[in-house]
Amino acid sequence: MSLQLPAPAKLNLILRILGRREDGYHELQTLFQLLDFGDLLDFELCDNSSISVDAGSLDIPLEDNLVYRAARLLQQESGCTKGAHITLQKKLPHGGGIGGGSSDAATTLLGLNQLWQCHFSLDKLAELGRQLGADVPVFVRGRSAWAEGVGEKLTPVAIEPRHYLVLVPDCSVSTAAVFGHPGLTRDSAAITLAHLREGRLDRDWLERHSVNDCQALVERLYPEIRAAREWLQQFAQAQLTGTGACVFAAFDSARAASDVLARVPDQWDGFVATGVNHSPTHVQLANIAADA
Repeated sequence: MSLQLPAPAKLNLILRILGRREDGYHELQTLFQLLDFGDLLDFELCDNSSISVDAGSLDIPLEDNLVYRAARLLQQESGCTKGAHITLQKKLPHGGGIGGGSSDAATTLLGLNQLWQCHFSLDKLAELGRQLGADVPVFVRGRSAWAEGVGEKLTPVAIEPRHYLVLVPDCSVSTAAVFGHPGLTRDSAAITLAHLREGRLDRDWLERHSVNDCQALVERLYPEIRAAREWLQQFAQAQLTGTGACVFAAFDSARAASDVLARVPDQWDGFVATGVNHSPTHVQLANIAADA
């Protein structure tokens, strides 16, 4: 038996850091926008309990690979005696702030839960995902969402579909290093979702509040990120996602975003994607269930 599933990227349309907790983690508020673009994972069932991962050119030790760690964690928690060979087709940059590793881990939990017939609930899978990384649960639950706490308190939201141009500067940013830096802003005032009506976000409010508290520090540390954002700023409001390195801007049409992508200087990669409220992973799993 085999299964192929996408692992979508995300953008942080808002990222506010409210303070640092006694345990070293940060209280934050962020708005996760899922995209229709990402990595692809192939799962092949093994009769024995071995787990292997072919990550192509991704140079990460197996024990540090989030795909392997997610598979091993699910196997241990479920008591499953089956194994899997997993092939990761990587499209999302490492250290880009668009959730590549976290999304890969979430798709692994979802895919192997299906393939191994573990019958774990989304709540249980999200709990496992949190052990792997703060952003994993949002991909497990599969909805664009407003997040608070350390990112674990998720409120699903409907965001008006827009088309995004994402630029990928030639550098990788360490999230831990950014959050541990003394120059990081950690005193933003909390905002509320009082503007939320019937689960939908108002675009005008979103454009007024779109800010990333990591951006100023990251651009000081990585001038190439600042250069990419300033170039993109010529065409639309541009900002950092997560702790970077990727920057993005929203457009009303895919053609408008693609026209700007065609003008991107050679030193940067980039892609165009559409914001979605439901994860392509969940959509595909629902289609598989409907065809069964």
